Amino acid sequence: MNELLHQSEGKTLEFKRDLSSPKPLLKTLVAFANTAGGRLVVGVADDRQVLGVTNALDEEERLCSLIADAIAPRLVPNVEMVTVEDKPLLLVEVFVSGSRPHWLKADGPEHGVYVRLGSTSRQADSALIGELRRTAEGVAFDELPMPELSLDDLDLATAKKLFQGISPLDEQALRTLKLVTAYQGRTVPTKGAVLLFGKERNLHFSDAWVQCGRFVGTDKAHIFDHIDIHEPLPLALDSIMLFLKKHAMRGADFSQTRRQDVWSIPLTLLREAVINALVHTDYSQRGAPIRVSFFDDRIEIENPGILLPGMTVEDMRQGVSKIRNHVLARVFKELNLIEQWGSGVRRIYSEALELGLPEPQITELGLRVRLVVPLAEKVLTEAAVKAPKPESRPESRPESRPESTLAIKILQRLLDGNASKAQLAQHLGHKTVSGELKKQITHLLTLEFIEMTRPDIPNSRLQQYKLTDLGRQNISKP
Repeated sequence: MNELLHQSEGKTLEFKRDLSSPKPLLKTLVAFANTAGGRLVVGVADDRQVLGVTNALDEEERLCSLIADAIAPRLVPNVEMVTVEDKPLLLVEVFVSGSRPHWLKADGPEHGVYVRLGSTSRQADSALIGELRRTAEGVAFDELPMPELSLDDLDLATAKKLFQGISPLDEQALRTLKLVTAYQGRTVPTKGAVLLFGKERNLHFSDAWVQCGRFVGTDKAHIFDHIDIHEPLPLALDSIMLFLKKHAMRGADFSQTRRQDVWSIPLTLLREAVINALVHTDYSQRGAPIRVSFFDDRIEIENPGILLPGMTVEDMRQGVSKIRNHVLARVFKELNLIEQWGSGVRRIYSEALELGLPEPQITELGLRVRLVVPLAEKVLTEAAVKAPKPESRPESRPESRPESTLAIKILQRLLDGNASKAQLAQHLGHKTVSGELKKQITHLLTLEFIEMTRPDIPNSRLQQYKLTDLGRQNISKP
């Protein structure tokens, strides 16, 4: 127990002074049960001072009653009284639940579901609630049928070309790979098939694409180059790697019999990281694509979706793996893009160690997972020495790209206050929220010129956007 008190609060640990405000405590227990389990200690201050619990036996009984009365489905954690420094504490241990999602009865199943992100408990939106339910039932999102579609909606020519020389992609193979499934007597594509080879993938999964950016320096103040990749996911891998190579430096090693290229970025490690993001993204989430950001000192790969229930960052580092998208993983494996099940993250850390790189960092940010790969030495862009300053040169603004006028108008409107997509469209004189407007909002979010007023619920009907300090620096009223 003394060892526990010296640990920092995080995904699986929280401390509370007492039971005077039970709702935050109950949110924590719900979040533990829905995410990766955890332990809650009552009677300890934020600075780890052991305060103890007054009338510990009565409080233990009260706590058990609160849990039974306030949480659904019924949650039965281990509650015990422990003694530290001759003071009684209450230790509540919650295991990841097979009955998830749990929720607070007072808020209901739509608004009372919480998940654990770092040391905070966050409200889950409808997409995440669906993901929690599916994982508890053992159902993969990408194995679900899309009954409104047919085989004609798949680009089977591209799929067969990819499988050429590996195996024939006949009807039986499509079923074995679960690219198609039976639905009410018909053969229909699965969500995984559309994510991989859908002719109109973006129509059905608007955020199933990859946004790559090369930034000048170590933040997103100045973007040097960017590309949006909408190719089938197996082909997107090569396009992402080409973008990274484009902005890396290449040398030569003549110590071997044949000349070998030596890159300034760890290509093998990054390839594993990109594959991991493509395969493990939660494509049921809406709000932003997969993002690959190349800075002078690091490369960040960020994908939608929190870690699967029962998983922690430490588990990933130890090689523990759970597959979120079974269809995607199976196809990537058949295409020899994945060497061995569940070994990707472990290889990332091993590769970094062999290359003498600082250890990669994995963090959960909002409803996303970010992998940061530090570089051995800074890689500068051609524009590094003459990088424009936002207050004096307009090149750092979005107008350096084709969609500039619309981006500037969005920023100028937000100078007057927060606005929703519909309000922005109205201000611009648009009858509806166009795809181009959505694209510009996403791009400005990437640049961190604007931010959501409800970042934890990206698809909230009350969602609005506001300027950041960086955005204010990069735009002024005409």
